[in-house]
Amino acid sequence: MEKLSQQEEEVMQVVWKAGRGFIKDFLDELAEPRPPYTTLASTVKNLEKKGFLKSEKLANSYRYSPLIKAEDYKRKFMKGFVSDYFENSYKELVEFFAKEEKISADDLKDIINLIENQNKK
Repeated sequence: MEKLSQQEEEVMQVVWKAGRGFIKDFLDELAEPRPPYTTLASTVKNLEKKGFLKSEKLANSYRYSPLIKAEDYKRKFMKGFVSDYFENSYKELVEFFAKEEKISADDLKDIINLIENQNKK
């Protein structure tokens, strides 16, 4: 599974949220400034070619739905991100956010509780 461009990721976020829909539906859900319809249609077609979307012909239009789950993409992306930028260390990732003051002590406590409760299962 390849890394998507920012534009492709934005479209996939809308598709994942919608579950399925037509290009017009996705266009209505994109944040301003919205791309032209033709640009969005090209992006959707590229996502289909890359195996992220499937299409279903209905009358004279196509309805699209995701082939890749959001969680699967997120998991794959994060593995690559941590590997590329944090020497494959999630500890370094958390340290980075702590130093940048992007994560609080309360957040870290919540994370620790989550980890401890996962280990009890």
